[in-house]
Amino acid sequence: MLLLDELRLELEGYRKDMKELYRILNIDKLKDEIAELNEQSAQNGFWDDLENSQKVMQNIKKNEACIANYKKLNDLLEDTITMIELTVEEGNEEDESTIAELRSEADKFKTALETTKLTTLLTGEYDSKNAIITFHPGAGGTEAQDWAQMLFRMYNRWAERHDYKVTTLDYLDGDEAGIKSASILVEGENAYGFLKSETGVHRLVRISPFDSSGRRQTSFASLEVMPEMGEADLNIEIRPEDLEIDFYRASGAGGQKVNKTSSAVRLTHKPTGIVVSCQTQRSQYQNKDYAMKMLVSKLAEIKEREHLEKIEDIKGVKKEIAWGAQIRSYVFMPYTLAKDHRTNYENGNINAVMDGDIDGFINAYLTALSHGELE
Repeated sequence: MLLLDELRLELEGYRKDMKELYRILNIDKLKDEIAELNEQSAQNGFWDDLENSQKVMQNIKKNEACIANYKKLNDLLEDTITMIELTVEEGNEEDESTIAELRSEADKFKTALETTKLTTLLTGEYDSKNAIITFHPGAGGTEAQDWAQMLFRMYNRWAERHDYKVTTLDYLDGDEAGIKSASILVEGENAYGFLKSETGVHRLVRISPFDSSGRRQTSFASLEVMPEMGEADLNIEIRPEDLEIDFYRASGAGGQKVNKTSSAVRLTHKPTGIVVSCQTQRSQYQNKDYAMKMLVSKLAEIKEREHLEKIEDIKGVKKEIAWGAQIRSYVFMPYTLAKDHRTNYENGNINAVMDGDIDGFINAYLTALSHGELE
């Protein structure tokens, strides 16, 4: 009985957190906004301005989703407390399966609460967008290419954990192992907001499986994380004369199915020097469409990162997106540790990290960012 009493008291303590979350999310204001927007949508001629009407409906949907998520979370807390009280009243407080189920519900609540709290830190203009991640191995040939592929797997697993949809946009196999380059689209609410912390250089220390002498090796790979954008999002027009378009045969993952024709597309944006490519779709048109999205997304990410007022101000992109100091190290030997050098957050379970358990790093980054502790 003591175990369930302790659990009940712990959960009752979270009622204070829920009241604070209600205030932070400004639920009352959201309800008022929904009422106002619904009034607008009921007015004559509302649908005559399609752009404005779509924006109004999106805001209604967003506010309703926020309120529904809060209600669902609060209901989970209260229902779990009630279930504990009923279990004690019925004398089943020593039933191990019942205790395990109640603890599972409590853990489910705590995880959901932390995730919801985290979303309140996502205040960037593009945080709600989907994310495009591009992987670049560093110097070092097979070692670095293998490391890039390990990161490719890690972020795919992270996305699976969060029920995000992942589409591979570009994938070029390494000469012996790993990848020379790859890009994925991660689709889901706040994907970019959560993943933007991952941009930068990632360092690996391990005993190389490609070295017959069994020596310890250090490898590097860099990630670019961009919000998925359309030209309409940025209110810009990419002029045809500013683009150099190359078509070529696809290779790598899925390549054998699509490389009978020159369906792969590479776009070069002449004013900035940005180069993007897509080769995983079956048609040249699809690949070009995805490549254009990647180009616009890169422009948006650089614009936001450099605090530029206009896209036209982006110059010297190759220098701007070049590698800087590593943001995180992953050590397999002589000890196991993943450490973020910006926040000092650590996780000694390196296998779990490589299996997609990186929420701790993301949470620490967003918390530090909200407190103004990062440059």
